[in-house]
Formats: sequence, C-alpha cells, structure tokens
Amino acid sequence: MDTIEQWYQRGQVEAFLGQPIFHIEEGDTTQQTVLLIHGFPTSSWDWAPIWSTLRENHRLIALDMLGFGYSAKPSAHTYSIHEQADIIEAMIREKALTEFHVLAHDYGDTVAQELLARQNAGSGAGQWQSVCFLNGGLFPETHKALLIQKLLLSPLGPLVNKLTSKAPFDKSFSRVFGPDTQPSAQELESFWRLITHNDGKHIFHNLITYMTDRKQHRARWLSALQEARIPIALINGSLDPVSGVHMVARYREIVGEPQYIAALDTIGHYPQVEAPEQVSQHYLDFIRTAAI
Repeated sequence: MDTIEQWYQRGQVEAFLGQPIFHIEEGDTTQQTVLLIHGFPTSSWDWAPIWSTLRENHRLIALDMLGFGYSAKPSAHTYSIHEQADIIEAMIREKALTEFHVLAHDYGDTVAQELLARQNAGSGAGQWQSVCFLNGGLFPETHKALLIQKLLLSPLGPLVNKLTSKAPFDKSFSRVFGPDTQPSAQELESFWRLITHNDGKHIFHNLITYMTDRKQHRARWLSALQEARIPIALINGSLDPVSGVHMVARYREIVGEPQYIAALDTIGHYPQVEAPEQVSQHYLDFIRTAAI
C-alpha cells in the first residue's frame, strides 16, 4: 500500500470549476473505468489498499474532494454536496469519460446519490454502468453520528474545531473500525496528516454541514436510489456504529433488495481499509454481474 507521499506522487492537481483538485488517473482508456469517491473526513488515499487489485483490469480515477486531502481547502466557503457533485461532473467532462462504474464510501455515498439523481433525470455527465456503496449515511434517519460530529455541527462547532487535536481524533476515528481491524498508529498518523494538510483542520465544522444537506434533500436522494436504472450494490461493514447493519436493513425496507449485497460481519465503517481483499473480490464480482 502506498504511503501518502507515494500516493501524492501518483496524482496531480488540476483546476475544476476554479478549484485546485488533487486526483489520480491510471489505466488504459480501453479498459472499463471505475470512478472512486471517498468519505469524510479522509481522502482518496482510502482507496490505496484496494487500488492495485482493481487496477489490474480497470482504469481508475479518484479525487480528493474540495476541502479534503491534497485538494484546496478554502476557509471562507460554504461547502455542499451539490458543489462536490458539480466538481466531479466537471472532471468527468474534462476527462471525456463516457461510460463508467462508480464506487463510493460514506460522504461519497451522498455525493453519489446526488449524481445518481442527475443520471436518472438524463442530465448527468457520462453514462453510469453501476454504482456500489460502502458504509455511509444513505438515509439520515439511520445515520448514527458520533458525538464529535454532532458537536461540530452545533453552534459550538468552531470552538470544538479549535480544540480538536490528534489524540481525541485517534480515539474517535478508531471507534468506527471493527475491534479486530483497528487502524495502526502509522495509519492514524497518515490520516491525520492528510486531514490537517494545508491547514485543513480549520474547516471541519464547515464540511460537517453535509449532515444538514442529507436531511434537507432526503426525498431527492432517496428517489435517486428507488428510481435507479443501473445495478446497485452494497458492501457494508456490519459492526460500523454509524452506518452498519441497521443501514442495510433500512435500505431493504424502503428501497428493496440491491442487485448485490455483501455483509462483512466483523468489519466496521472503513471496509476498504479494514478488509481490502474481501472488498476487492466482492466489488469485482459485482461489476462482472453488472455487465451481464
């Protein structure tokens, strides 16, 4: 698995809609393309554990969304899921992507739901072939936010943001992993360095407003799932306290049975980091079935 320095060297920063965005693009344009959309509060480096396996037979494109990782982190800015979707669509058009699969996680799930709504309406950039969701808040009513997330979203957010340091981050972040798949000290250090790169910690309370976006646009993003005309998969860590087995149960209740589902019984919120071999195999199995 690449270090964060090696990961950075593999990518580039390019302006999309006027914002400097870090992204990695690797593979042959004759191969099936997979667009990977990361979660909060991390970055595209989340995909490093499964990158080499997926890359063997696929063209891969991943980015750090605005406010994350090595991308721009403007302070006086109102962040929104819709803006993130706009930036991704600008990248899709710039890269001349026509047909591609989408793999998303956490915050990226919500961005993917907005993009999927555009696909359903016939206004989206490119043509999706499938979408796979890893653990994320597909439904605001099943998203069990951590205390730190609730505090960041509250009027105390700016103060909590100032007081946040690596030690409490390590503790809170580790809580969402499975008990047998905890992040190493080196991984925690790398996650923290990416989050705080370019003074990134100062915008935690601005980025967390995605939780409000989810409530405000719930109907639109639920309809995106219900009206999808492409294969959908869920690969989900069941032990995730934020969006584990309870989120999958809600999906089945109000959307129906996805075409492909994999419940990882001993895994938490970051399945691609905690169980990269399982996630890679399940994902490759899914997109093979999606092509039939």
